[in-house]
Amino acid sequence: MVEAASGPAEPSEPAEEPAEALDRPLPEGVRRRVVGLAADALGGIPAGELPASLRQYAKFTPARRAKYAATALAAALESEPAFRVRIADRLRLGQPDLVKSLESGAVPSAADPMDVAAAAYLLRAAGWTRLVADAGEEADRADVEGAVAEAGRLVEKLQAELAEARAAARAEQERHRADAEGTRREMESLRKRLRSLESDTRRAQAESRRLAGELEAARTAGTAERSAAEGEARRLRHRVTELEAALEAGRRSAREGRSVEDMRLRLLLDTVLQSAQGLQRELALPVAQIRPADLVEAVSPGSASPNDVARRGLAEDDPALLDQLLAIPQVHLVVDGYNVTKTGYPTLPLEQQRLRLLGGLAMLAQRTQAEVTCVFDGQDLDVPVIMAPPRGVRVRFSRTGETADELIRRLVRAEPQGRPVVVVSADREVADGVRKAGARPVSSVLLLNRLSRS
Repeated sequence: MVEAASGPAEPSEPAEEPAEALDRPLPEGVRRRVVGLAADALGGIPAGELPASLRQYAKFTPARRAKYAATALAAALESEPAFRVRIADRLRLGQPDLVKSLESGAVPSAADPMDVAAAAYLLRAAGWTRLVADAGEEADRADVEGAVAEAGRLVEKLQAELAEARAAARAEQERHRADAEGTRREMESLRKRLRSLESDTRRAQAESRRLAGELEAARTAGTAERSAAEGEARRLRHRVTELEAALEAGRRSAREGRSVEDMRLRLLLDTVLQSAQGLQRELALPVAQIRPADLVEAVSPGSASPNDVARRGLAEDDPALLDQLLAIPQVHLVVDGYNVTKTGYPTLPLEQQRLRLLGGLAMLAQRTQAEVTCVFDGQDLDVPVIMAPPRGVRVRFSRTGETADELIRRLVRAEPQGRPVVVVSADREVADGVRKAGARPVSSVLLLNRLSRS
């Protein structure tokens, strides 16, 4: 033990091996244990002293050597006695008690049989083949017992699975039985429903046949009633003809007897006319000097000749044309407000535009005594416009959803037929519309020129 602690022992020379040999391959358990010992000890051997087949694995870890060099290690241990002796020397350092017991011919009772067989294989002490064989038999018995135990566990597992499968099969059978019972009940319910539907269908067919009969009877009755109505209509037409003849005869008799009533009516009318003339004389009312023919535009004798174009023709933007129109009795001047202001002074705010236009219209109404209405577009106003219309000028804003053009057309249509109406607007659509309604359209420039002249 002291020598083991002072440093590694020098490798002993391979001694002459006994003539013992295994009569069967090395048991797998012993082989794995021997390869594991060789893989652990391989790193401590100089590379020059290793067999050529193992030098490439010298830098591997023990686990990788045991995995990838197992065959090469087993072959080298079997064919290279010097290498096996070096591994045995490493085993003496690692497990000195086990090696000393084997070399003295005693086997530790508490030692693992695999460790004993592996050490005996490496040391090749007397009786090592028996120890390896006993370890192999022990391993075989352990394998058999393990296999038997595993088979028992497998049988128990299979029995448990079989019991679960049987229970599941019984549950599935019960479920199928319940499903079948539910299906049977549903089929019975469907059969009852089918019988009920068939009964309803038969009743519906009978009702349909009854209604068809009633419909046919109604058609027959309708045909009879229509024939009777046609006969009654013919009778009534004949009666109307008779009544029309009687009415015509009555009219002739009335015309023959109207002479007396006409005389009475003429006497009453003369009385009313004479009373009106007396009232006119009593009130000293002047006789009207203007007649409808006086308002028809034409060339009067002595004023101009028909060929005098310069005197009887006025330009569309001549303010005198508007003066002539406003001189017509009972004329109504309708002004498209924003159309005029945006033509004359578009840069001013809307409020200033309205005030300037209404001021000029007030002066024009005062001078001409014409009825003046100024229309503004009010459909986009957010709040009501608070203003005091000037004297003599009517101010109107269009309603929500209505434009000023539509309001102007409604104003023109509201006037009686024959009254002179002048509409001021530069909008061609407005001009065409009011002209069809009987009004006289003029341009906004004409009004602006007339106001600027004032």
